[in-house]
Amino acid sequence: MTGRAAWEPRHALAGRTVVLSGGVHGIGGALAAGLGAAGANVVLLTKPVRSAVTSELVRAVDAVQEGGGECLVLAADLRDEDAVVRAVTQAVGHFGGIDACLNNASALTFAGTEAISVEAFDLMLQVNIRGAFVLTRACLPALRRSANPHVLTVSPPLNLAPRWLGAHPPYTLSKYGMTILALGWAAEFAGAGIASNCLWPERTISTGNVVHLLGDDAARFARSPAVMADAAVAVLATPAALVTGQCLLDVDVLRSVGIADLGRYGGDGPETDLFVGG
Repeated sequence: MTGRAAWEPRHALAGRTVVLSGGVHGIGGALAAGLGAAGANVVLLTKPVRSAVTSELVRAVDAVQEGGGECLVLAADLRDEDAVVRAVTQAVGHFGGIDACLNNASALTFAGTEAISVEAFDLMLQVNIRGAFVLTRACLPALRRSANPHVLTVSPPLNLAPRWLGAHPPYTLSKYGMTILALGWAAEFAGAGIASNCLWPERTISTGNVVHLLGDDAARFARSPAVMADAAVAVLATPAALVTGQCLLDVDVLRSVGIADLGRYGGDGPETDLFVGG
């Protein structure tokens, strides 16, 4: 990424195909819209539900298409390896290839060790760590054929401060596991020219989960999820050789492409997001 005062995300990903997990709600919905606005073809991997078409899914597809991208919706539970492989194969058949794998889907609970159920603990490990692994692994053959291949994982910097290690160890483990995989892939696939990075928000992002878990006060000072979408587009638009093996904060990415005024995203409060700071 290089500083460009007039950087504009529109058309930055024109003709490229991005597989996105968890691309319907919250940050995922914003990511889908941002990728579409940048001209990307977006493969939305969604969790199978009784009603295949939900209002949130319709909004996500519309947002991609309104931006100029083509959207392909595929139902695949990240815990089901065969379903994920089938979905990726279908995506390659439809678009002719894959240029980026964006691991966004995540299960979340802030319960501590004594309060969390083993079932909830297993779910976080299966969706967050194993899900990112299975999806990325399935995308690798297509990524090897891309001119600018990226893996981008929504996971935090490895902050070993006791504040974070002790706050909610099960969730912390699941997110740090995603980060370790992402950094490992950068080293493992450096010879293939595949970039792998993490992206995390500097400040809390305004989503339904934030309101539910942290309350209205936290949401009031949170940033719009569009900040993560714009940052993701900037990373994926960068030549893979120039950015890999990094834990990136959204605001640092945006500043690197010349977006210094972050007021458009809101979030003027003093609180940083989870795992950022001591």
